[in-house]
Amino acid sequence: MKRFLFVFLLAFTCFYQSFAQQQLDNPAFKSGEKLSYKLKYGIFTAAEAHLRVEDSPVKFDNKPGYHIIADGFTAGTFDVFYKVRNRYESFIDEKTLLPNYYTENRHESSYRHTDKVTFDHDKEVIKAAKGEYPFTGKVFDFVSAYYFARCLDVSKIKVGETIELRYFLEDGIHALTITYMGKEKVKCPLGTFNCLKFNPTIIPGRIFRKDSKLYLWITDDANRIPVKAHVEVVVGSLTMDLTSVAGLKYPLNPVSRETD
Repeated sequence: MKRFLFVFLLAFTCFYQSFAQQQLDNPAFKSGEKLSYKLKYGIFTAAEAHLRVEDSPVKFDNKPGYHIIADGFTAGTFDVFYKVRNRYESFIDEKTLLPNYYTENRHESSYRHTDKVTFDHDKEVIKAAKGEYPFTGKVFDFVSAYYFARCLDVSKIKVGETIELRYFLEDGIHALTITYMGKEKVKCPLGTFNCLKFNPTIIPGRIFRKDSKLYLWITDDANRIPVKAHVEVVVGSLTMDLTSVAGLKYPLNPVSRETD
């Protein structure tokens, strides 16, 4: 279950490395935004994820910023057999949206892991529990990458275009390749939305088959919110749906609303 939660949270970062290589003048989000998701295995709710944005209580280089918190935890029967309580926090600059500081606190059954990561963009070095890691260009933690990505101009995006995401996690800087698949209408518990569809690569193993596919749908509007993710696993598939929103900067306008 720890892999399930991480893959879906990581998939939500998928716009990074701007197709148009241009950041929008105004962020697509604001302080007070809250997003909630449910992860299902078949008809069973396996886990939940909640993301929220607050004004940062800490200023880095005396500059204002945002404090972003992402929580993931198992639910129902899955919580009995493999309890997960994970929290990821990122402190990002209000203007550049680059991360200054990142923490994670993961409780996954008997496994425990914590990390505190500092990003020094002037010296181009990341300091974490396991050491220091030099970098060039833009590198994020996977939480800040998602919020930065929402603020990119994707007006010139083309079907089949492949991009690469760079993020820091645990022991180094990693890359994730993502392909833009086109536009689709997608249904979730909040309604049906016009979306942009992406296909992030995944690594086969105990959970994922060699031919497993991961798809992510993001609203084709000013919010750029993930509304659904779907991945095939060794037995069956997992789906994550947007279940509630609050504090959005722009109105959420579904093509149609659910009446069930």
